[in-house]
Amino acid sequence: MKLHRAIVVDDEIFTRKGLLQLMDWEACGFEVVGEADNGEDALELIGSVHPDLVITDIRMPVLDGLELIRCVLGRGTDHPAFIILSGYSDFAYAQQALRYGVHDFMLKPIDEKDFSATLRRLNKRLHHEQQNAQLYQSRRTGELLETLTMNGEDDVVVTAWEQQLRLGEAAHMYYVLVELNDQHPWRPDGNAVPLSLFQFRELVEQALYRLIDGKYPLYVHEHRNRIGIIVPDCFLKCFESRADAFVKALQRELEELELLKNQMGNRVFIYVGSPVQRLQDIHRSYERAKEAALHKYIHDHSGIVLYQEEGMPTLHYRTIHQDVLDCLTEQVEEIRLEELYSTVDHLFCSFREQHYAPEAVKMNLHQCVISIVRVIQNMQGDERSLQTLEPMMGWQDMNLSLGELQRLFTAFAEESSRMIGVLRKERQQGGIQHIRTYIEQHAAENINLKSIAARFYMNPVYLGQLFRKTYGVYFNEFLLQLRVQEAKRLLRQTDLRIYEVAERVGFGSPDYFVTQFEKMVQATPSEYRNSLNTRVEPQRGSE
Repeated sequence: MKLHRAIVVDDEIFTRKGLLQLMDWEACGFEVVGEADNGEDALELIGSVHPDLVITDIRMPVLDGLELIRCVLGRGTDHPAFIILSGYSDFAYAQQALRYGVHDFMLKPIDEKDFSATLRRLNKRLHHEQQNAQLYQSRRTGELLETLTMNGEDDVVVTAWEQQLRLGEAAHMYYVLVELNDQHPWRPDGNAVPLSLFQFRELVEQALYRLIDGKYPLYVHEHRNRIGIIVPDCFLKCFESRADAFVKALQRELEELELLKNQMGNRVFIYVGSPVQRLQDIHRSYERAKEAALHKYIHDHSGIVLYQEEGMPTLHYRTIHQDVLDCLTEQVEEIRLEELYSTVDHLFCSFREQHYAPEAVKMNLHQCVISIVRVIQNMQGDERSLQTLEPMMGWQDMNLSLGELQRLFTAFAEESSRMIGVLRKERQQGGIQHIRTYIEQHAAENINLKSIAARFYMNPVYLGQLFRKTYGVYFNEFLLQLRVQEAKRLLRQTDLRIYEVAERVGFGSPDYFVTQFEKMVQATPSEYRNSLNTRVEPQRGSE
């Protein structure tokens, strides 16, 4: 499989060279074809080697990382994917990069495992994009729409296409993006085979033909993860000339298809650009449709977003408040599930109601996941055994509705909470064994439940209950058994006097020692010692 081309941009030579040596680039699907120590040189390098990926530090001399990305995007040509490198102090600054479609950002120092996983996901995405590109390049209409939506086309050529596709008669037309959501391998019906983009395109064409009774040619194009169509006003005749009514009918038609109904949870989202009067201007509608797609989580209930000429709501790229993150993590840690469900509901409602951009949702969910994972790691747990972790780390390049995201995140929080409970129980069991060992080693000293609890930073009542539950005996009874057993050993093996034995095993009062010894052994210490002398067996051969 062909390797993707990558360049590394960082003004710190040790960071740059270290990254080159740290990674097994080929195993991740990449080859490093260049490096630069500032944004200006990187811009020139991008123009000459045309990389698929640019890994850049966010703070650099001459031209910083964000300016570099803006310059590359401003060229209007195919551009590489970007991964931002930043320190903790640059975190807020790095959020700005999300506005430019940056694939990911990594915090320094770079973790090899995390960075490898990011590169592998990007490699998979880039290969998927290339396969789709090959498919739609074979379709003549798709080629036209690609040209029109990206770079425009010669008026003579466009006029010829308008005539051939009967678009010259249209008073206005829309560019519409159709998106299949919630197709992923972690659904309850995990055995269902996901539809390819090509299969989904065929379903869209079938639904369109039914809606317009096959009276007009179709103008359909495969984008990276969506289907694009041109909707001229003639398509709207049966829908009171309303674009919203048409796309609602299209959405309903698609979701009622047997192939989609057989797969649980599939949702169709549709984004409508602004109307234009000429095919030459369809790229403007396409850009508006893409802008509408950024508002998908605000319209999660309907799954339909129409671009508004008077202005779309301002999207926010803010981070959730630290108090919310701490509260959520604490609820997971303390297994307060009902409160956790409420907090998750509040979090996802804020994503919708406060107009969070999709990239901001990704960033905030990532922060929540990392916060919970750190708790598990601090308790010496292995987060990789969580079945729900993979969806939360791998969904970013998929089309998911906000509701499905909430379901996946809730499942992750629940499983994490259960794991933390098990880890805590294991630690407690290990801890109580450690306490028992300490008691056995210091039984002869002046110890009691309160002093033991203080030594191990525990509540005395809780320690007593835990000891009783674990070993089936009360603390004082266990301590008494240890002392009496040691007293019996001393009575058997030494000639110490009774008060000396009592002192040796931890009794402050000889009388109390005698009383407790007699209760347990059914004999006083003296009787126990004297009985040993009567048990001497006679020698063989004697009568």
